[in-house]
Amino acid sequence: MGKLLVLIVLLFISACSSQPDPVRHQSTIHSATHLEYVSSAKTDTQLWNEVKLLQFHRQWQGTPYRYGGLTKSGLDCSGLVYIAYQDLVGPSLPRTVKGQTTLGKKINRSELQSGDLVFFKTTGSGRHVGVYLSGNRFLHVSTKKGVIISSMDNVYWKPRYWFASRI
Repeated sequence: MGKLLVLIVLLFISACSSQPDPVRHQSTIHSATHLEYVSSAKTDTQLWNEVKLLQFHRQWQGTPYRYGGLTKSGLDCSGLVYIAYQDLVGPSLPRTVKGQTTLGKKINRSELQSGDLVFFKTTGSGRHVGVYLSGNRFLHVSTKKGVIISSMDNVYWKPRYWFASRI
């Protein structure tokens, strides 16, 4: 029983440091063309549109957290970013938080714009990702509330902010 509890706790705290759901995962484009596209995206032209991000939120709102998930029955934070980018922008991103941290150009928190990716360190090795919205808010998946919009000034998120990138 003790080993099972430890395993459950480890899965919970690693949260969004997930691997793709092997059944539902679509192949991610890793070609040089894709990487060129992502790295050459003009920062003055928003690929993401806040209105579309809010519509996306309404479609997925409350969808529960599920480690490695990519469906309306459950998904994790990197899965939400993966699906949102695919639906709203086009090309695929890496499926994991670790892969998503390597994309785009790192930006200062004061420069955040709708659609920027925001990363948090939730535990020693646990990482979390969301999509920035105006008003210092971000779209993400909570382990307790599912797909939600949270304030980056929230007492939980503010001290865990790690960095942001623009793709």
